[in-house]
Amino acid sequence: MTIDLTQVGDAAPRGPIAAASALTDSDGPTRPHRSRRRTVAVISALVLTATCLLMIFPFLWAALSAAKPTDVAFANPPVFSFAPTLQPYVDLWQTTNFYLYLANTLTVAVISTLVALVIGLPCAYALSRYGGVASIVLLVLALVFRALPRFAVVLPMYEISKSIGIYDTTYALAAALIAINQPFTIWLLRNFFAEIPRELDEAAMVDGCTRFGVLRKIMIPLMGPGILTAGIFVFLFAFQEYLTAAVLTDVSAKTVPVFIATQIGQNLPLLQQASAATVLLTLPVIGIAFVAQKYLVAGLNSGAVKG
Repeated sequence: MTIDLTQVGDAAPRGPIAAASALTDSDGPTRPHRSRRRTVAVISALVLTATCLLMIFPFLWAALSAAKPTDVAFANPPVFSFAPTLQPYVDLWQTTNFYLYLANTLTVAVISTLVALVIGLPCAYALSRYGGVASIVLLVLALVFRALPRFAVVLPMYEISKSIGIYDTTYALAAALIAINQPFTIWLLRNFFAEIPRELDEAAMVDGCTRFGVLRKIMIPLMGPGILTAGIFVFLFAFQEYLTAAVLTDVSAKTVPVFIATQIGQNLPLLQQASAATVLLTLPVIGIAFVAQKYLVAGLNSGAVKG
């Protein structure tokens, strides 16, 4: 009698371990593993949702207060059944100088952003290409200046602006914000420049370019996402700045954050106007974040790789 060992081996039971391995290979992760991953995903989604709601709750409350009639806007307990109204926004534009404050805010933000980029681009390029002790010392000093308490910087600027006669002007406020935000701009742009291979510089200089020519013709066109990222951050910093604006402005150059702070503690109509101003100040920031989120994420990812 002849026994075929191949057939016997194929027909033999493979055992529980082999069966579980075959099930895993054919069907992917086992059921307990899939259930665990689904539970973790659900918990993470709930935590993130709760965190987002907690962060945007103050803005939602301000928007709700600005949409209520004045007699129920700040009722205690809160009233959630009401006829929406836009009267606080109308009163804000008609009874205050909000349009001037908004114009001042935009002027300061645009000027400080443009000047910060003009100064920061050559500085960041130089620091990314020239190593050594001097470069490290300058970067550390810039970081230390950025980390200083704001009053340590703003109060001397107040004395200087008073002494030279530019107090309560958008130019003085823009100059102060440029000095405050310049270290951040240089650090961020330097990380982008550090990612660009130095061989491009050498090739351009072999063809007759100067260092400034390399920066203008080669580096800046390649730095589109980096420049946009730095510009957006500096613009948002200046657009929302309160402390510096509160110290360096009085009437003529008052910005929207300072105006909102002056409405706190006033009567209900003025406080409701402050809620409307808060909404109008926040909406441009939200719009910029949604429009430029693709460039911000790409820019931050590329800028965080090297440096």
